[in-house]
Amino acid sequence: MSGRTPWVGDLVHDEEAGRRGIVTDVLGGTVWVVRPEYGVERWTSERPERLTLLTPREEMLERL
Repeated sequence: MSGRTPWVGDLVHDEEAGRRGIVTDVLGGTVWVVRPEYGVERWTSERPERLTLLTPREEMLERL
């Protein structure tokens, strides 16, 4: 998609975890907190370059 770093509200694919989810928080600008599209289990990533932006938050808001 675009070359920008994923941010809160973006749907991403986490290459390292092998799954997709929505960024829910960025802690200190160094740790991305991600939750699955459906469910509550969260995981973190300290490597935003491994997060591929699938749908930006602006488009995610349109889905609501």
